[in-house]
Amino acid sequence: MSQPWDYIAKLVCIGDSGTGKSSLTIRLCEGRFSSTHDVTIGVEFGSRIVPVGPPASRDLEADPEIHLPNDVPPDQDPSLAHLEDSNTLVVSGLPNPPQKVQQTQKKMKLSLWDTAGQETYKSITRSYFRGASGALLVFDITRPVTFTSCTQWLQDLRQIAEEGIVVILVGNKSDLAGNGLDSNQRRVTKEEAEEWCRMNNVVRYLETSAKSGEGVERAFLEVAERIYRNIETGKYDLNDRRSGVKSFGASGGANSKMPKTVTLGMNDAMRKGGNSLGGSCC
Repeated sequence: MSQPWDYIAKLVCIGDSGTGKSSLTIRLCEGRFSSTHDVTIGVEFGSRIVPVGPPASRDLEADPEIHLPNDVPPDQDPSLAHLEDSNTLVVSGLPNPPQKVQQTQKKMKLSLWDTAGQETYKSITRSYFRGASGALLVFDITRPVTFTSCTQWLQDLRQIAEEGIVVILVGNKSDLAGNGLDSNQRRVTKEEAEEWCRMNNVVRYLETSAKSGEGVERAFLEVAERIYRNIETGKYDLNDRRSGVKSFGASGGANSKMPKTVTLGMNDAMRKGGNSLGGSCC
């Protein structure tokens, strides 16, 4: 029986109250949207297993600036990435056909920590930043004050979390950015958010809608892919719990008490429909 996952990583969702952090986690875990949700007190938990690295990463088409030295360019057939040496055995005067190499898809278990956004619970929330290897910093594109708060959230995170934590800025409620002037409730533009990322050394800005499901899985997959690439380049000590990443079979890895898990496939991630996921984990 094959192992259920290769790595496990801790992710935190942070940002002001009412930005939709819990809705994003519920959408990812359960594939549904609830218009009413109790305020998070402290933290809530969930987990998902997602594919990382090739061949799935080629379908994700993540930021081209991140790549591994031995990645196969997307315009090449991955099945022909490794050919036999030219001095192969010759039969009937013809060289043997190229050997196709089967790529084993790596999988990462994301341990999701949905944190409270109210000032009342900030001391509790901050304590859960420790040991996180990735973070989704969430704001509401219809409420500029939640975007302004991102600077303080990021400062708190970087003071407490391990150096090099992967952070992606997420503008939620993109469904409210209608096509018409009357229906468009957007108050923070993509250009403003992308400029903020450049100014604060945040690697990526993505927009999501927990209501429709658009962009939700991609946001989590982008974080997972970047964590995986950090693993491959040796940036984490997988035996140090402070790194926020463990490999399968490491101390506390396979037998750690985690929430019930469901598997997210890349086809689900690329699908824009809101009801493509099933199962429950939270």
